[in-house]
Amino acid sequence: MISSVRLKPLNWHPYIAPVKLSEATPEQLEAMKVTPSAKKVSEYVRTLAHDPESYLARTILFNAIMYVEGGLARPDRELGALGASIVNGCKFCAVVHARRHAELTKSDEVVTALYLDKPEALGPRDAAIYSFARRLSAAPSEATADDIAALRSVGMDDCEIIDLIHAISIFGWANRLMHVLGHAESG
Repeated sequence: MISSVRLKPLNWHPYIAPVKLSEATPEQLEAMKVTPSAKKVSEYVRTLAHDPESYLARTILFNAIMYVEGGLARPDRELGALGASIVNGCKFCAVVHARRHAELTKSDEVVTALYLDKPEALGPRDAAIYSFARRLSAAPSEATADDIAALRSVGMDDCEIIDLIHAISIFGWANRLMHVLGHAESG
């Protein structure tokens, strides 16, 4: 079992002052109605909302990849996001997606194995997803037909593989936005 300290939510501190809701333009307010996971207007959302048009486009795409019904199961998307975030060094996203994976699966076995750096303890499907997420995040141009074959060998179909590629890829982008716009620390 992972200690609560390892998966304790982190606080993200922006380098650029977030848009103040009381001072937001109508366009910014409208864009912020579409939030990742439809939960809250965080400092991160308010930082991205400085450019409401790109924020809205980014968030619609993010939600379509991570929260769409059908295709790849949500825990598998979260595992892809977790693998990408670990490789990219984004502790904030890694903690968020580790927690979501554990919540969705009602188990912290996979997350524990990854945080203890024991990927060999993963089941075949989780191992294939995590390995692919790491490989695609570290060197996308080196992904090969063998990587796709490994995912197929654990029962993934083409639609699920494409969904996984989208989840991993959007975190290549999301992690970079988080790093450039601020930093995370335990609160």
